[in-house]
Amino acid sequence: QVHLVESGGGLVHTGGSLRLSCAASGRSIGSYGMGWFRQAPGNEREHIAGISWSGGNRFYAESVEGRFDISRDNAKNMVYLQMSNLKPEDTAVYYCAVETKSYYYDYWGPGTQVTVSS
Repeated sequence: QVHLVESGGGLVHTGGSLRLSCAASGRSIGSYGMGWFRQAPGNEREHIAGISWSGGNRFYAESVEGRFDISRDNAKNMVYLQMSNLKPEDTAVYYCAVETKSYYYDYWGPGTQVTVSS
């Protein structure tokens, strides 16, 4: 069982930056891919970034490509999402999750709210 907790959300102006953190406990996530997702009110959950267990492979949704950067520190059991040039459409609750099987994610955290004002 893995317990995830996201942090680092907040209110920023358009063009601002935030760094989200995902802290894992219960067991090591070092052998798993990890993902960041977001969900805005009335919208479906969107898979915005993913990273392989080693960090060697990364995925970004077109909506965040070039502005967001996913990274991980397996020694600390942490995953990060550096978000830059934020836009109002980035406003959402952001979640991290463990890729327990190929393209399947589990052990969702409670999420952290990101609000971007125009």
